[in-house]
Amino acid sequence: MNKKITTLLVSILIPLAVGQISAMLTQNGLSSFSQINMPALMPPFFIFPIVWTILYILMGISSYIVFASHSHYKKSALQWYFVQLFLNFMWSIIFFNLQNYLASFILLLVLIACIIIMIVQFYRVKPIAAYLQIPYLLWCIFAAYLNFQIIILN
Repeated sequence: MNKKITTLLVSILIPLAVGQISAMLTQNGLSSFSQINMPALMPPFFIFPIVWTILYILMGISSYIVFASHSHYKKSALQWYFVQLFLNFMWSIIFFNLQNYLASFILLLVLIACIIIMIVQFYRVKPIAAYLQIPYLLWCIFAAYLNFQIIILN
């Protein structure tokens, strides 16, 4: 297989794997989550894996674009990428398993800040890599709204 295709596939598989591991680790927390009061704008549960799969694929494509570049900003951009990916992973555990909605909200605000920094860093490398992350940023802002509403309602 072509090295570029292999690198692209690995780049896509990394965030998908992080998301899958996170989902597997939070399975037990989902049952109690369904018992809490939900915000009015809460989407149906089947929407979340669809949206996250798309977002993880976009993350992988963006990270590949940055990784394949020759920019001297590449290293910093990829560091922010992995920081936000780790925070993304941790949010699910804190929210679903620990059911600490306040801590998960604070973490989500930090995650949003890191996503913004990552987008700026990606833009310095290749603007298209940054643009592909805008849906992720918007989804996380929406998630922050949902998280905040869950704090208020519960």
